Amino acid sequence: MSLAVTLSRAQEGISAPQVMVEVHLSGGLPSTNIVGLPEAAVREARDRVRVAIQNTAFEYPNRRVTVNLAPAELPKDGGRFDLAIALGILAASGQVPRDKLDDCEFLGELALTGALRSVSGVLPALLRARARGRRVLVPRENAAEAALVPDVDVRVADTLAEVCGWLRGAHELSTPVGVPSDGGANEGPDLADVRGQLQARRALEITAVGGHHLLLIGPPGTGKTMLAERLPGILPPLSESEALETCAVLSVSGQPTDLAHWRRRPFRAPHHTASAVALVGGGSYPRPGEISLAHNGVLFLDELPEFSRHVLEVLREPMESGHIMISRAARQSMFPAQFQLVASMNPCPCGYAGDPRCHCTPDQVQRYRSRISGPLLDRIDLCVQVPPVPLAELGAARGERDEDSATVRTRVLKARRQSLMRAGRPNAEISARELERDCALGPAERRWFENALERLGLSARAYHRVLRVARTIADLDGGTALLEREHLAEALQYRRF
Repeated sequence: MSLAVTLSRAQEGISAPQVMVEVHLSGGLPSTNIVGLPEAAVREARDRVRVAIQNTAFEYPNRRVTVNLAPAELPKDGGRFDLAIALGILAASGQVPRDKLDDCEFLGELALTGALRSVSGVLPALLRARARGRRVLVPRENAAEAALVPDVDVRVADTLAEVCGWLRGAHELSTPVGVPSDGGANEGPDLADVRGQLQARRALEITAVGGHHLLLIGPPGTGKTMLAERLPGILPPLSESEALETCAVLSVSGQPTDLAHWRRRPFRAPHHTASAVALVGGGSYPRPGEISLAHNGVLFLDELPEFSRHVLEVLREPMESGHIMISRAARQSMFPAQFQLVASMNPCPCGYAGDPRCHCTPDQVQRYRSRISGPLLDRIDLCVQVPPVPLAELGAARGERDEDSATVRTRVLKARRQSLMRAGRPNAEISARELERDCALGPAERRWFENALERLGLSARAYHRVLRVARTIADLDGGTALLEREHLAEALQYRRF
């Protein structure tokens, strides 16, 4: 029988659709054809595979070889199918048995020597293979990444010869060693390094509990960046499913995963010269951008008005939906983007508004602030002024109010637990229908709140966001069922844009 079928996985966003590699040998002039919508790197596999088979002391069939990558309508790119194609050719020509090919999936690029090289997107492929109950064979360079996924039979190899020996039953292939996890413990910057800024610290704690977006406004050198960098340290650690999803985005992007701290929340801080594609993702073969790399973590945009207005506007949809859809002529790719936005800016172009050093005209200040659109500001839950810290506080010893990250994180975990028990998600993600249930107001509080909203001219979106922030404040204060006036008042003061 001159037909063999092997299994592999393509890469489409952070999903890994199954690909059946069908190899058929027939009479005619010797040639190798690969069909099934292959990109250039996949078409070139015929030369890599032929030389790798010959250098592994196997015989490349002197016949017409047809390789079909099914489904035909799915674009295939990269060298991830090399190993599956090589094994299909060897199985079709009777040089390796077929019995182990049925329940195993193969990923790996072949060198001309027959060595296996690493490929991107291994983690999503392992998650899909686990759901199907299949064994997966990957290059040894991907072994550490493969060890992150529990309950899946993974085998690693260095060369094509090792894989063929395993298929023949000559030896066993090793399995990846599990990676120790620190449980998401924080070793980064500590909140105790920040002196003063009690209001900003309070807003940072509310942000951590509810998963809200935050804008810090203040002169240069007041600690805006220091506060933003310490937000991941007070956030709850990632669950296993969240951590695997976050690592899957890194795997697809080709960036290395910090395996020692793979359950820590990511912190991404792109420069203000970043393009829209760098921020949201894209390219001919779509790759995730910074908002996806910050999935389940923090996206920090320093000097917010210095970003291009067009770049900032692309954030509006993913801030609401939690994902980004990248459409191209031949394909669509969806990447997760459930991030917390923390941004900082100066009050004026020179940064010293209200100080004798400031010589900015009202027109200059207006142009500077108008670089940020109203719809984007409307999606930011908390806005906090960060004033200069008196020099006496900087030189003094740490006081009782200068709490460290561990102390604040304990309160954050306690308050976050209440929202998870109530709605199953952070307060920033609860729906409008759940707001009616979880953010109930008494008659007097409702009248006061509606009058305040009318005087401030807030939108319907702002109405919902203020309620979510007030719910978070109430959770920090003990989780009362009804929102009180002081919770609503504090939430309203954070919308002073």
